[in-house]
Order: sequence, then structure tokens, then C-alpha cells
Amino acid sequence: MSINKSEQKTGKHLFSTINTPVRPDITALPDEKKMQLIEQKMFDILDILGLDLTDDSLRGTPRRVAKMFVKEIFKGLNPENLPKLSSFENKYKYGQMLVERDISVFSTCEHHLLPIIGKAHVAYISSGTVIGLSKINRIVDYFARRPQVQERLTVQIVKAMQEALNTQDVACIVDAKHMCLVSRGIKDITSSTLTAEYAGKFKDPSVKKEFLHYLGLETKFIF
Repeated sequence: MSINKSEQKTGKHLFSTINTPVRPDITALPDEKKMQLIEQKMFDILDILGLDLTDDSLRGTPRRVAKMFVKEIFKGLNPENLPKLSSFENKYKYGQMLVERDISVFSTCEHHLLPIIGKAHVAYISSGTVIGLSKINRIVDYFARRPQVQERLTVQIVKAMQEALNTQDVACIVDAKHMCLVSRGIKDITSSTLTAEYAGKFKDPSVKKEFLHYLGLETKFIF
């Protein structure tokens, strides 16, 4: 089963606040070509900053950054990296919520290209199908590995889970630190950002409270 029909390999993305703002030709260049072009641009940036790129420590930096951009921290921009999800019949007849908490989030702020580091907590109530637990982590990682806004990331995770499981009953909370607040600007090292998206049954105050109780957050959120 695929997730998020706007993220298919056709490269035809929907342009809205929910979907990452990318051009329709995002898949036109192969990864190797992208890395070649980024390497040259990164060389130019570092050269403009006055660094000696003949130094042993810096000589390989443009290539390393290019590879990191394409193959690691922005790999979620490539639809070919979209997780392959298979759903299964809920043979156990488990009708309560399933919560996967403390999922590592490594993302990048699209405003300053600095890291966003935190955790995601995802829950769903089966409507007849389930997916493997690791697939939830893969959904989170796929949408995190791109320039992001935390609010959008939270919604994207929920929408992807809804499509994968054919249910509206999904919730997600993301708690993360933004290095654009820590290392520049206000330089606040203690604050973190919480975003939440509740859909289907999770909009019911009692269901929402149960979810927050499992996370130890029930006293921190106002219903």
C-alpha cells in the first residue's frame, strides 16, 4: 500500500499547506547529478566565505555536504524513498488505540536549514487493518527528512497514516527543539515546540485524554 497520493513517483505533488512545496520536476535529475551540482555550489559558498578548500580537512567537504543533502537529511524529497507499506487484517480484533511513542525525529527547518530534533508520538484505532510497528517509524522519518515546518510535518504524518490504514482515527504529537532558536536569533536552549493533530475519534475529549495519559501529557494540554 502506498501513502499520500500526492507523493507518488510521478512527481505530481499537490501544492498546499499540507504538502511540501516542491516543483513538479523534482524527479527530473538523478541523485548523482544533483550531488554534482550541489557539490559545485557548496564549493562556491565555502570559497566565498574565505575558506582554504585545498586544506586536507576541507577538500572533501563540498562532496560530503552534497551527499548528505541528497542521500540523508533531504532524502524524503525523493518519492522513490517513500516507504513501501503493507497492511494486514486485524485478526486479533484489537479495537483499542495503538500508540507508538518516542519516535526519533531528525528534520531540517526550511527557513534556516538548521536541524529540528525531537520525538513523535503516533496513535491509531484500527478500522479492520493494521501495519507493522516499524512502518510507523518509517512514515515519520520519510516526512521528516526534508526541509520542514513542524506543523506541516505533524499533519503529513497523520494524513499518511490515515491512507495507509484506511481509517480517520489517527493522532500525532511532535515535541522538538529547533536549532534556529538555539544557535541563532533568540538563542533559547531550554524551550521546545509541541504540535498536535487529532483526527476521527481522537477529537473526542475522552479518547484524546486517554492518548495524552499514555504519554504523560494529560495535565499539559487544554481540551
